[in-house]
Amino acid sequence: MLAALAAIWISVPLLCIIALLFIGAIVSIGSSGKENGTPSDGSVLYINLATTLAERPSNPDMQSVIYGIEDEATLLQPTLNAIKQAADDDKIEGIYIDAGPLSGGLASVYTLATAIDDFRNTSGKWVIAYGDNISQASYLVAAGASELYLNPEGMVDIHGLASNITFYKGLLDKLGVEMQVVKVGTFKSAVEPYILTSISDANRLQMQALLDAMWDKVTAHIAGCRGTGKDAVNAWADSMLLTQAPATLVRRNIVDSLLYRHQAEEIIKDRLGISHSKDIPFVPVDRYSDADSPINKLYRSRNGKEIAVLYAEGAIAESGSSGITSDKLVPQILSLAENKEVAAMVLRVNSPGGSAFASEQIWEALEQFKKAGKPLYVSMGDYAASGGYYISCGADRIFASPVTLTGSIGIYGLIPNFHGLLTDHLGITQSTVSTNSFGAFPDVARPLSPFELASMQNMVNRGYETFVGRCAEGRDMPVDSIKAIAEGRVWDGATALEIGLVDELGTLDQAVEAVAEAAGLSSYTLVEYPDNKPNIWSILIAASRDLDTSVRRSVMGKEAFEVYSEINRISSLKGVQAISPVFDLQ
Repeated sequence: MLAALAAIWISVPLLCIIALLFIGAIVSIGSSGKENGTPSDGSVLYINLATTLAERPSNPDMQSVIYGIEDEATLLQPTLNAIKQAADDDKIEGIYIDAGPLSGGLASVYTLATAIDDFRNTSGKWVIAYGDNISQASYLVAAGASELYLNPEGMVDIHGLASNITFYKGLLDKLGVEMQVVKVGTFKSAVEPYILTSISDANRLQMQALLDAMWDKVTAHIAGCRGTGKDAVNAWADSMLLTQAPATLVRRNIVDSLLYRHQAEEIIKDRLGISHSKDIPFVPVDRYSDADSPINKLYRSRNGKEIAVLYAEGAIAESGSSGITSDKLVPQILSLAENKEVAAMVLRVNSPGGSAFASEQIWEALEQFKKAGKPLYVSMGDYAASGGYYISCGADRIFASPVTLTGSIGIYGLIPNFHGLLTDHLGITQSTVSTNSFGAFPDVARPLSPFELASMQNMVNRGYETFVGRCAEGRDMPVDSIKAIAEGRVWDGATALEIGLVDELGTLDQAVEAVAEAAGLSSYTLVEYPDNKPNIWSILIAASRDLDTSVRRSVMGKEAFEVYSEINRISSLKGVQAISPVFDLQ
């Protein structure tokens, strides 16, 4: 009876929550279609940078469904399409950038920044940017404006790039946990947080070179837009800019003038020739670039054969509910290979890597696609490293951003040893009865024997040789040449072009145009895969996971939750890994 009552007490509130979620999700889905962003004469394209740049839309989380919170993520590709279309749209007079706190990968932000600069230089139209407090990422985009205004009490933050690495060895030592490592690659640094307490010399060398190369591209872009030199931009970054008086920023040519928001908007109204009492006919970029908008349809669909854009985003695993999973992606690739309507494919990669086994399965499926006689190009996003490069290397042609993080050709395995925790700290002991020498392998309650460690190292060595061989075959380079630039080292896109890891610096759109030409298509329809339109069940499943995460984060606190999440991630790893660390432009 008590069990039945408990079930009722638990089930009734839970069912109420699910009912609310169901209703909210239906309302959310029903209202998600935005009205067409067809502009009237004298319109202004509005780009709000108080957002996160994302590759693809995601299902709303529980809080979004219950409280009606709008997803603040902005899709990169539709935004780029909108900017390109606005350049040729006679109804669009110019662009207004609201320079709020932008978040996103460096390559994504850099691509958006170059799109703004191209718009201004090719269209002859104006771009006005205004910010109350302008973050470094926002400034990279807003620097391309013809006029950049700051609130008289505002701030601009330019501080350079950095990569903060958290080391867990001290914690693991206190817990009595030893991480046993087998790896190939002097620069394969993903294991360092578990076996060291500070960065190794090799990793510091590669990270410094990587950050310097990327920052050089950023400073060159800002300097070109602001009509100054890279030395001046570095001087800005070295002067604790966000603490300086706004008037100083004008004198140093960091912004053009100090205005309140309504004053900046009055300048736009004067450009449009409308009264200051009227509203500016803004067209938000998300509505202008909506997939249902006629202007966007014209751009994305030209009839004819289909070009598939297949998104591979996140960590690589054999299975799971998120990221790139070989059990889902491989059938998708093989299906596209057999689809007679598909003439070519661009694989859009945004991944730091993951399971070496899963990467190999995806690589082989892509080989089958090529055997079907269809061109395969790769477009790299913020990062395509380690396993992300593994699945990219066999493409007919690889496009990358100058600041894409790529390479990291190397693999590793992590085998935890909990003997110290179980026996020394908790007093737990274990006895094993087995028919054979390694019947209980792997046994995380004891350290690996020398023979077991050597055997694991041999397996990793074999996997590394396979990885290198795939790269050599795909890039048409000798194995020794690949090994000379491998060893787990990460590279920026521009350097990757110089050493032969990529073929061209360019955007996803440029990769699409190039593969269309390779396939001999004068007209085509662009279709994105996989289809990730939101549905009620995926929302409910995601909501339950989000609730669990939210509760844990709230109870544990941010810092403790991050440590917990990392340990949980490591515990869930299966097999040999090909993965590289990532960082965002902050």
